[in-house]
Amino acid sequence: MLSKTAEYALRSVACMGTRLDQPTSADVLAEHTKVPRRYLTRVLQDLTAAGLVRSRPGPGGGYELDQPIERLTILDVINAVSPLERIRSCPLGLKSHKSLCPLHAELDKAYAATEAAFAGVTIKDLLGSTNPVIPLCES
Repeated sequence: MLSKTAEYALRSVACMGTRLDQPTSADVLAEHTKVPRRYLTRVLQDLTAAGLVRSRPGPGGGYELDQPIERLTILDVINAVSPLERIRSCPLGLKSHKSLCPLHAELDKAYAATEAAFAGVTIKDLLGSTNPVIPLCES
């Protein structure tokens, strides 16, 4: 359901969320998130362009979140790099379908529910979970 880009962006944001006020280099992010370095650079550029991440150049620089983890949601991250595509009109282009057919209407309801679920979970929620499995770390 999620693109590889969205998955990589979520991993990166989760990693940066554990290192608040501490810029993290792209090399360290790539190592911790298991994202190929070249791909990660593009993801970080998209996150920066969306205002979710900022970069600090120079020694001791790197990437850090530019939004508070209390407000930054899973949906925010996904929308910054690879938004979920809702079904607004007939995917087949049938002119007689002025509204969505029952199949596509149900699929769009599922996409809407997914968006709502992702909008309801912040990065702080993820990182503060009581689940014994820690994001991006060997347990």
